[in-house]
Amino acid sequence: MDFLTFILLLAGFAILIGGAELLVRGAAQLACDMGISPLVVGLTVVSFGTSAPELAVSVCSAWKGQAGLALGNVVGSNICNILLILGVSALFAPLVVARQVVRLEVPIMIGTALLLMLLSLNGGVERWEGLLMFSCAVVYVAWTVVRSRRENSRQSPQCALSASPRPRRLWQTLQIAAGLAMLGLGSRWLVGGAVSIATFFGVSDMVIGLTVVAIGTSLPELATSALAALRGQRDIAVGNVVGSNIFNILVVLGLTAGVAPNAIPVPQQALMVDLPIMLAACLACLPIFLTGHRIARWEGGLFFGYFIAYTLFTVMDTMHHPKMGLFVQAMVFFFIPLTIITLLLSLWRAWHRRQLRN
Repeated sequence: MDFLTFILLLAGFAILIGGAELLVRGAAQLACDMGISPLVVGLTVVSFGTSAPELAVSVCSAWKGQAGLALGNVVGSNICNILLILGVSALFAPLVVARQVVRLEVPIMIGTALLLMLLSLNGGVERWEGLLMFSCAVVYVAWTVVRSRRENSRQSPQCALSASPRPRRLWQTLQIAAGLAMLGLGSRWLVGGAVSIATFFGVSDMVIGLTVVAIGTSLPELATSALAALRGQRDIAVGNVVGSNIFNILVVLGLTAGVAPNAIPVPQQALMVDLPIMLAACLACLPIFLTGHRIARWEGGLFFGYFIAYTLFTVMDTMHHPKMGLFVQAMVFFFIPLTIITLLLSLWRAWHRRQLRN
């Protein structure tokens, strides 16, 4: 491994982020011109755009025979989306969560995580299972868009149906095309650099996918959600994360399994540790989102703290660190129970306030 490998990795990250930015800008404006609400734009167009790096990296790595990198990228990105991105975004500004997200999209996100765990029980994700997941994504997008168009009266002025001038439509199309081209190039460089580093250090491609690649391909979601939170566009900030998690499993992993030469293997470590952590992060959204339909700064800090803990766990497990057992015991017997008690108290306080108002 040489210095050029690191340059390749960093350049791949940069090109991925730039390509995702172009894709999101062009696609989001086109969606707004079609009369789709900001929340639905966040749940669909922006989510798909910011999930495009994961799609490009996963498909490319599967074709190169690095299927573990594809799975690790999706699982790690979903964990990053909730713990890191929602956490950091809420630290910037408390996030208001739309009731639609709590009632519909969060249960769908939890359902997709459960679906992936069920399909992984046999040790791999087969091609037909990938096509099944992708078909579910098509149904979800069609249902979401149709539902949004029926609720035109509730849309914000920014996304009202309008006739877009031809030059602006051409510019939006060019942005989308340039973004897709940059995503393809960036993913190729990123996968090449990540595989070289994994081989040099003797680290499995699954671990590299869960950490370096997952964080790198989640940077577009982080930038989008944090910026949206700062600008007060909090529907997009939360919708982007929830929608991206749905897209990562149904579209990214679904398409990857559909085009991969062989089934995507699911290691026992992922089945016993990483997939349950991803599901737990999704489940943690329900009590937090239900307490006043907002993510407070302290809840964002809680998410971010668990992201640091998960990253430390993954690194220590890879290095076979002697303090690994002590770290796990502290998490299992102290921090996790304390978190559960805190969330239950928050739920009780929210329920009590609701009873007093009634």
